[in-house]
Amino acid sequence: MRRKALAGLLALVSLVCFAPTLAPAARLKDIASVKGVRNNQIIGYGLIVGLNGTGDKSGTEFTIQSLTSMLSKMGIGVDPDLVSVKNVAAVMVTSTLPPFSRTGSTLDVMVSSLGDSKSLEGGTLIMTPLYGSDGEVYAIAQGPISVGGFSAGGGGGSSVQKNHPTVGRIANGATIERELRYDLDDKREFEMALASPDFTTAQRTAKAVNRHFRSDVASARDAGTLRLRVPSKYGEDLVGFMSEVESIDVNPDRVARVVVNERTGTVVIGEDVRIATVAVSHGSLSVTINVTNQVSQPAPLSEGETVVIQNQDVSAVEEAAQLAVIPEAVTIGELVRGLNSMGVTPRDLIAILQAIKTSGALGAELELM
Repeated sequence: MRRKALAGLLALVSLVCFAPTLAPAARLKDIASVKGVRNNQIIGYGLIVGLNGTGDKSGTEFTIQSLTSMLSKMGIGVDPDLVSVKNVAAVMVTSTLPPFSRTGSTLDVMVSSLGDSKSLEGGTLIMTPLYGSDGEVYAIAQGPISVGGFSAGGGGGSSVQKNHPTVGRIANGATIERELRYDLDDKREFEMALASPDFTTAQRTAKAVNRHFRSDVASARDAGTLRLRVPSKYGEDLVGFMSEVESIDVNPDRVARVVVNERTGTVVIGEDVRIATVAVSHGSLSVTINVTNQVSQPAPLSEGETVVIQNQDVSAVEEAAQLAVIPEAVTIGELVRGLNSMGVTPRDLIAILQAIKTSGALGAELELM
């Protein structure tokens, strides 16, 4: 039955030949971005107070130093040796400053434990400046933390934990204090960077933009950069011009790629993957060892001993594997679907794909995870 299924599969695959198809259209804003208009990372170091005994331990020196330094700035002199930090935790505060953010706007921030705190549940972040890569303060963060989990332990050493209690979030927890300027005034040219540089995609994008505006507005500078010239009628409406550009549909080209994860048996195959003519044979060898215990009884009055005897039966079964010839230009997707219908496991499929790639017949990148 298995041989008939394989023969039927080969007859089906040998008749199938697919022409390459264009990728689904995507908005230009989803595959490219304006150069210079980007997010910026900001980071700060702060303290969380109000924890219920789940803060850093007394041996965490930097938490003690930070707490005493903060109290000193408030005019309170404290001996570091007398400070207990069980209700205080040192944390790193991170956020992203979007382009065109204005002073007074708010940002969400992520708070992550820096010491040996058990949980940040119920804590409050005290005022923490957030710095950019240039060392300037761009935002101030403060507020109660939402952890979304918990951690509890008993006196006997048992404990229970849900989610990750040492990382939290503060919604709208940072206020922007400094702006990153991007001036649009008197700008007559823009450059857009493709997320996945490709000569074909760049050329298609330029043609799509020019077709939309019915003039030579765009040109592909290289595989990853598109240069846009602002038409005269949009001289006072640059925002409107870029809004139209971002909404243009483009058919991006794709690189043929096969991604396999041997740890989980996952196989992801792009539609553009093709294989050349190749012969494939894949079989498996199963070795079975059966152990049977028997008791040997001595004859009556023979003064012999009763002993246990192990009998081992070793058998080897090798499944019949036929040599399958896969014709050129058949899609790898059809091959995979045919193999799956025969019950080929994902791990067997991974081995077959690796062998086809080694033979040079797989016209795609094989990425192992």
